Amino acid sequence: MQKRNKYTEIEDFLSDESFQSWVRTNVDFENWEEWTLENPIRAKLVEESRQWILAMKVPENNLPTSIIQTALVATWNKIENNETSKNKEIKLWNNNWLRSVAAVLVFGLITSWAYSHLFIPTNSTQVYNELIQENNDEGLVEQTNNSNKSQIITLSDGSSVLLQPQSKLSYPKNFVGNERRVYLSGEAFFEISKNPKKPFLVFANEIVTKVVGTSFRISAFSNEPNVEVLVRTGKVKVQSNEMISSSHKKEEITLLPNEALRFTRKSSTFDKITDITKDKTLIHSARTIEQLSFDFTDIPVSQIFKTMEQAYLVNIEFPKDKLKECHLTTSLIDQPLPEKLKIICKALGNNTSYEMNGNQIIISSDGCN
Repeated sequence: MQKRNKYTEIEDFLSDESFQSWVRTNVDFENWEEWTLENPIRAKLVEESRQWILAMKVPENNLPTSIIQTALVATWNKIENNETSKNKEIKLWNNNWLRSVAAVLVFGLITSWAYSHLFIPTNSTQVYNELIQENNDEGLVEQTNNSNKSQIITLSDGSSVLLQPQSKLSYPKNFVGNERRVYLSGEAFFEISKNPKKPFLVFANEIVTKVVGTSFRISAFSNEPNVEVLVRTGKVKVQSNEMISSSHKKEEITLLPNEALRFTRKSSTFDKITDITKDKTLIHSARTIEQLSFDFTDIPVSQIFKTMEQAYLVNIEFPKDKLKECHLTTSLIDQPLPEKLKIICKALGNNTSYEMNGNQIIISSDGCN
């Protein structure tokens, strides 16, 4: 298990006899399936490696793993550098077992291309870009998270968005009109400020999620086969984006807490999941913020701040000496981050306030009442 945790390339999986056996026989002695589902990035790499083996149906061999790995590396180097002489190429090609390995690599490249071009539509990024261009008159600001940790975004209405790595969000500096619209490509966790007169809409490539005030997660990476919406609190309504829907009558699906929706790009179909605890993919993809409770009963304020740091991956500085004896009883469920901070500051009183700059929060206070 420890060895496979270091796998970062398809060649690593191809040279693993246990992985080959699992793919060919579907007998999972080494818990490959459970290990795969622990990480969505890992799952994609495993699936590509699996497709290579299935596409080739290469027979089993008794060669040591070290020899196969060496052959793989050598073959890759020869393909990339093209420095092998004609005689050496002929000699190499006449070696049956190495030819099989090379064939796996070549067909693997074809399978990988087919997976990315046939199984995953290429128009997802295009949909996002077209949405931005169509709504550029709103004065949109685009924030891209190129870091390796989530970033907190506070919108003008007080809503907060936890933007995941390799994701981007476009939103207006100030919401105008009868709706609040934002545009997502990637993954984000939303906590929306309540305003029944001004619904909040998230355009995430092929789908549109409409809410009034709630918390939910959307995963809509352009290179993934599915788009997912998971509701933590409140209620949302999801439907197809009219830009990719061929029907004038669009299906609208309502989701309640702990329900989810999976949009499959290949078939353009919706799958409603009423019990997320039975879906392995959703369980393993759950973020910390979705698992923590924000109901506090006589809890030290320092512990409350620690919980918020874990949930939002922010750093909260506060006067520890002045607040060390302070306890709070409050519910911060279904509240955006700014509103949570306001409630805490009001409950503490005694000139307590906060300043927020990106992922840095500073609490000022003379103590608690």
